[in-house]
Amino acid sequence: MLKRSTSRKKMERKYLSDFIYGGIDGAVTTFAVVSGVVGASLNYVIVLILGFANLFADGFSMAMSNYLATKSQYELAEQRGHKYRYYKQPRKAAAATFFSFVIIGMIPLISFIIAPFSFFIEENKFTLSFILTGIALLIVGAAKGNIIGKNRIKSSFETFLIGGVAALIAFLVGYFLRGVLS
Repeated sequence: MLKRSTSRKKMERKYLSDFIYGGIDGAVTTFAVVSGVVGASLNYVIVLILGFANLFADGFSMAMSNYLATKSQYELAEQRGHKYRYYKQPRKAAAATFFSFVIIGMIPLISFIIAPFSFFIEENKFTLSFILTGIALLIVGAAKGNIIGKNRIKSSFETFLIGGVAALIAFLVGYFLRGVLS
């Protein structure tokens, strides 16, 4: 029984990095879409359209890229005669990436989804999206730090900072293009 439990924990930990990778990118890219649309002062419905398009298209792209990379690593190890039982299974790695991308990447959209049902949320949807995304990035960053054996607080803020810079760039591009294209 103990051996099965230990084996399962190793398996879960093996794919946790794929989950973290997908989650960080899902939150960052979706919030960047939100920021770009808000920066351009476009209708919030466009946030939802582009946000969901990003969730599924980019999530699929990342999952398939992870699948191909993991499969290549697996095949290379096999060619070199290494035992490959410790390597990740490409489908499981891709699934972990896709589902975390979609689940965590949906967080920046939550306030925009429920905005029509609450005046307070309607008035503060971007601020709430920022707060929820920031919390998600801090949590995923802490998990990332835990996996790689680094300081969780430092890893949290590093992840938050990267997401924030990406969002700022997207906001500024949207803001600049709004002025140029208007």
